[in-house]
Amino acid sequence: MWLDRLSGQSTPSTSPAPAQNRSFSPAPRRSSHLAPNTTTRPAYGPRTSSLGLSSRANLSTTSLNSPRLPNGSSLRQQLSPPADVTDPLVVLQDILGKRPENADISVDNRNDSTGVQNPPHLADDVDFEGLSLHAFADTANHDEMTRSYRASAQTVEEFEKGKEKFEDLHRSILACDDVLQSVQTSLTSFQQDLGAVSAEIETLQSRSTAMNTRLENRRVVEKLLGPAVEEISVAPAVVTTIVEGQIDSSWVKALDEIDKRSRVIDSRAEESRKTSAMSDVKPLVDDLTNKAVERIRDFFVSHIKALRSPNINAQIIQQQSFVRFKELYSFLARHHSVLAEELGQAYINTMRWYYLSNFSRYKQSLERIPIFVVDRTDAIGADPALQRASASKVSQPSHDALSIGRRTDALRRPNLSALPSHTAEDNKQSQYLETPFLHFNLALIDNATAEYSFLAHFFSPAVGFQTISRHFSAIFSPVFALGHAFTKTLIDDSDDCLGILLCVRLSQRFAFELQRRKIPVVDGYINGTNMLLWPRFQLAMDVHVESVKRATSSASARGAASTLGLSTSSDAAAKQSTAPHMLTQRFGQLLQGILTLSEDAGDDEPVGNSLNRLRGEVETLLAKIGKGFGSAAERKRDRFLANNYSLILAIVGDTRGKLAAEVRDHLESLRDSVGGT
Repeated sequence: MWLDRLSGQSTPSTSPAPAQNRSFSPAPRRSSHLAPNTTTRPAYGPRTSSLGLSSRANLSTTSLNSPRLPNGSSLRQQLSPPADVTDPLVVLQDILGKRPENADISVDNRNDSTGVQNPPHLADDVDFEGLSLHAFADTANHDEMTRSYRASAQTVEEFEKGKEKFEDLHRSILACDDVLQSVQTSLTSFQQDLGAVSAEIETLQSRSTAMNTRLENRRVVEKLLGPAVEEISVAPAVVTTIVEGQIDSSWVKALDEIDKRSRVIDSRAEESRKTSAMSDVKPLVDDLTNKAVERIRDFFVSHIKALRSPNINAQIIQQQSFVRFKELYSFLARHHSVLAEELGQAYINTMRWYYLSNFSRYKQSLERIPIFVVDRTDAIGADPALQRASASKVSQPSHDALSIGRRTDALRRPNLSALPSHTAEDNKQSQYLETPFLHFNLALIDNATAEYSFLAHFFSPAVGFQTISRHFSAIFSPVFALGHAFTKTLIDDSDDCLGILLCVRLSQRFAFELQRRKIPVVDGYINGTNMLLWPRFQLAMDVHVESVKRATSSASARGAASTLGLSTSSDAAAKQSTAPHMLTQRFGQLLQGILTLSEDAGDDEPVGNSLNRLRGEVETLLAKIGKGFGSAAERKRDRFLANNYSLILAIVGDTRGKLAAEVRDHLESLRDSVGGT
């Protein structure tokens, strides 16, 4: 009976059904006083245990007829309760507070498998309150069932109260199901779209790979063909600039692009490398070249016409319009040489007229400057009375034509500038002939320098140096002729030795300045001017020599004193005078001027020869005058000669140069020869 209870209690029914003809009673059945009180299934009634017991009773009856198993383990093995049912021994242990000493190890294993743990503290003594074991167990089970019923009733009541919440929750769950269904549909559609996108990505990837391959191929081709295409292609902006743009720096850059393309096409054509692209571009480049040539022609023609305007400064137009756009003429010379030559000739003709007209007016202005007249009456041996009686010198102020004075300032000034035309016209003060010569040639040298620099800068490298020199000669040849004529006018009627020699020194200075400026094309003008000046200087020196000769030949021993201007009360007094003669004073002044202007003179100049001739005639004249003292007055004669030589030495003592040293040595030897100190 004990085993049957244990087995029936250990296998309760999972789905108990109440009897149809009995009402439910909350009181528990008292069929088993030892049924365990399981806390894990409080909602099951005592009927479950009775049904379990009946089924287990049948099982026990059946098991009695089976063969006998070994003692102790066979019945326990056959009648072992399920794993989720609490072992009755554990229930009993909970009631008693003690674990049976004879408990099998397998029971502990089952307890461990079901998760039931021993209480942490076991009661040493249980108070049964005077009840038997069955009564105490029934009382405990009754209390437990009462608590379970109350909990069930409370649970039903709470369920009724929370029914609406559960219904709302149910509806929410249904709505969530619908949403999840739509999400599932969307995800399914998204998955399908993602598959399509993946396929498209694969297609794009393959296309990208193919495009990368083609791109690399194009880069290789572009690297090979790019420079060739760039050499012959013409940008639309370049075309617009050439055809419609204003001629400025951007237009020059566009012209340079057209010139490069044209040269490349021509070089390819010469190399027999003609292609379709070149055939297409060449007509366009030719048309642009022709259009550029046309515009360049109009541009230069308009500025050449501007040079003929009155009171125009040619240097400004040259720098701002010609030199600034010199590339235009080079382009024109390469692509239309005939037109370039015609424009060059037009410029030459215009500038020849420009310089000739301006220098002609300047020459006329310089001719208005009063010039001191120096003629034969101013010679050394001329009679002073004739000089005072000369009609050409009546209106001019007095001056000393034989004194150099400050006339050498023109040679010593470092920076000279030409006299303006209006200043020359308003000048009423008389000047020597070197003044107009200086200013005319200063203006000519400065303009020639500017023009040659412009020609060399503008026309090169289109034309060579010889062509540029011919252009310059064509422009300035009339001006050079005008300058020579002006110089000839100044010196033809003049016997001013110092003025003419000063013009020679100025001309030499101009030659040095032109060499410093590297302007060789004016050397011909300088040489022509010197060829005019040197002969005239010798003629003027000859005038002085002839005047001394005439004075020497016409003077007698007695009349020489009066002829030479000695003012004495009687001839005897004149004979006895040993003072230096007036002619010696005049010769000394002329000699000092010539030596001053000849400090840097070379040995090949005619100054030395002319000066030696004049000096010889003066010595002859002084010797003849000394003979007038007679043979008895030799000491007076020597004193007279020594005084004259000493005066000359005193006048030329400050002069420098090789020629001056030679003259001083000669005079000192003469003075020493007559006993002078």
